[in-house]
Amino acid sequence: MTLRLYYGDALARYGFGDGHPFGPDRLGAFWKECVARGLDRRAQIAAPVQASETDLLRFHTRDYVERVKRQSLSGEGFLDYGDTTAYPGVYEAAATVVGSTLDAVAHSVSGAAPRAFVPIAGLHHARREMASGFCVFNDIGCAIETLRAVHGVHRIAYVDIDAHHGDGVYYAFADDPELIIADLHEDGRFLYPGTGDASEAGSGAALGTKLNIPMPPGANDAAFLRVWPRVEEFVRAGRPEIILLQAGADSIGGDPLTHLQYTPAAHAHATRRLRVLADELCGGRIIATGGGGYSRANLAAAWCAVVEALLD
Repeated sequence: MTLRLYYGDALARYGFGDGHPFGPDRLGAFWKECVARGLDRRAQIAAPVQASETDLLRFHTRDYVERVKRQSLSGEGFLDYGDTTAYPGVYEAAATVVGSTLDAVAHSVSGAAPRAFVPIAGLHHARREMASGFCVFNDIGCAIETLRAVHGVHRIAYVDIDAHHGDGVYYAFADDPELIIADLHEDGRFLYPGTGDASEAGSGAALGTKLNIPMPPGANDAAFLRVWPRVEEFVRAGRPEIILLQAGADSIGGDPLTHLQYTPAAHAHATRRLRVLADELCGGRIIATGGGGYSRANLAAAWCAVVEALLD
């Protein structure tokens, strides 16, 4: 099946300055390794797309979108309580992350390119009304709302293997019984944002449709592989129409901000197994996003492993 791979300067502009953990050089680090492996020649390369205000408002509040616009012009201040700074053009950059994910959604649902990878995306901390944890707009949240409102796709599986809990997605949809969430992350007692306990399994009619698996600091590939079958079983039981994967590379050993010790083999395994499930349950529809990852060598290796698994 065709893999749609997003690359371009507009996507690289989402970053908080040279030297910042989430700097604008992250995309280039991935792309250099991608080209070295010849993966760019095997995929359909797609240019970034900027989301419209309508796209953003499916998930975010109008007051918040207008605030980002204002601070994007001034380039001053924080968009949350102190982690996520505004900079000139941050609105357009963040909207391009969302737009690229939504473009991947449209091509996947239509069958034109059922599989996609958007490297600078998976901004899973942003809330409906504010930024959080280097995430200005939540492209995953916008994708879920767009799948429902525009494409008529309601049963969605979201799988997150980033070291950080995807709190912005979880709390926005905790009571949504048609969104299956499986989130495997470092234990929140040791890492931002401090959430994602195993007891957080959804609320109301959605109780039991969310799976949080906190991992201890130092957990390696063997630990990952021991718990991974729970994720597969959970996703299969949910019978989704599409799978969204947040493949954050900050769970790779040596990341400067986290404490897990996976290798890129974990990302390859997760992606390959979800690709098989997508072929079985979803007509092949799977969209992966790069998420976090603050060692450039780690993110290049992990994201290339994801691309290779999607191309198999």
